[in-house]
Amino acid sequence: MLAYLLSILLEVAGNVGVMGAAVGAGLAAIGAGLGIGRIGGSAMEGIARQPEAAGRIQTAMLIIAALIEAVALFAAVICLLVALG
Repeated sequence: MLAYLLSILLEVAGNVGVMGAAVGAGLAAIGAGLGIGRIGGSAMEGIARQPEAAGRIQTAMLIIAALIEAVALFAAVICLLVALG
């Protein structure tokens, strides 16, 4: 009886870990979306204020957006490893 209850508790704990990993991946995606949206909005404001600097602003915006995407992908991979491990 005790072994059965222990096995149920371990199974539930494993499911909670997978659920936590899924929530972490979702938060990483939401954070990346908010960050890239904010970068895009700020870049458009900067271009509207100073159109002659549009090329430099776009270059910086793309580099920063790529870095944010890389961090979000890294977080999603870590969450996947936690879920499978």
